[in-house]
Amino acid sequence: MDRGRVSAVTVRRLLDLDTLVRLERRRAFAASPPPSARLAVPEGMSQPLGCDAVSVPSRFGPRLMARLPRVGCVYEDVDAARWWWIVPADSDVALEWPSPAYYAAGAVVPGARRAPSLIHSPSGSEVPYTPPIPLYLAWCRATGTTPAWSRAVRA
Repeated sequence: MDRGRVSAVTVRRLLDLDTLVRLERRRAFAASPPPSARLAVPEGMSQPLGCDAVSVPSRFGPRLMARLPRVGCVYEDVDAARWWWIVPADSDVALEWPSPAYYAAGAVVPGARRAPSLIHSPSGSEVPYTPPIPLYLAWCRATGTTPAWSRAVRA
């Protein structure tokens, strides 16, 4: 018998049905997306423009709120690390949100086992939105970043 070769009988013993099922489960678990949660808009508010969200580190939250003319729904992570601002869908079009901001299409919070808690809701409003342009400008100012449309164009 050649010790360098594996016989068909050996392969069948190694790859029995239990082994194949176990391998498939491992593969499926490794390929499964991380947990996520969607920000829930308070009952009674309409979302005519759809919802996305912009997340910033919580240390910037109060400073941004003070600079905005209107603040929509704002949420805070369970561990109080980030604040999430509801903005109309597609508010990332033509806007490069400076790091460490995170833009979440569909207001989906990646990696969250529980949805962030609502910490601010606009009074007397039927929509949950924070206007994206003022939020973007306040964020650029807080991070010392020049807005994308103000940067020099290179030929």
